[in-house]
Amino acid sequence: MRHLLPAVLLASSAAAPAAPAPDSPAFVVELFQSQGCSSCPPADMVLNELAGRPDVIALNFAVTYWDYLGWKDSFAQPAFTQRQWDYAKAGGRNNVATPQMIVNGRVALLGSRRGEVDLAINRSRSLKPEPVIRVSGSRIDIGAGKPDTVATLWLVRYDPRAIAVPIKAGENGGRTIVHKNVVRELTALGSWNGSGAHYIVPKGNAGLERALILQAGRGGPVIAARRI
Repeated sequence: MRHLLPAVLLASSAAAPAAPAPDSPAFVVELFQSQGCSSCPPADMVLNELAGRPDVIALNFAVTYWDYLGWKDSFAQPAFTQRQWDYAKAGGRNNVATPQMIVNGRVALLGSRRGEVDLAINRSRSLKPEPVIRVSGSRIDIGAGKPDTVATLWLVRYDPRAIAVPIKAGENGGRTIVHKNVVRELTALGSWNGSGAHYIVPKGNAGLERALILQAGRGGPVIAARRI
């Protein structure tokens, strides 16, 4: 198999939380994959299944660094590759690979192994109820809290549809890969230092779903998240 990662658990174990309301999920699961990587289709299937869970924000980030293998990923953006590198640097890793899943910004593991992914989710700490993220129209308000470091508020726009992509060349040539929750936009709305603050949601494609992720630094643990 190509491009495999060992499971790296960065969080302490905890009991699995009860499923929260859909607008305040307990877990953020991010898959970093490429249509040019032969090891990635099984991980896409895992992410697609997680996309149906109300207690999970499942996000599919397509990276650029396997485009040279003969197929240019149709959804990849340099910003998504940079996000994976930000996680690697924050976790003390000096390389990136696919397919990798990150759970709550704390756990990095091989995304194609469903059992290990489920175990990582169950062992991860649920997101803190504070700070509270409130959304009214285009305004976002974040309450006060005590972060360990200055945090970044991300706006993620993603396509919730099941998108079948015929791959015509490269390692997956001849296959059709189905993607769900494909990230199309990743925007840093600003920083949060623990004081109450507000932000404005910029206009974007009305056909995309949106989620907010409040994260320590740029690649640290996820502090809070919600769909909007």
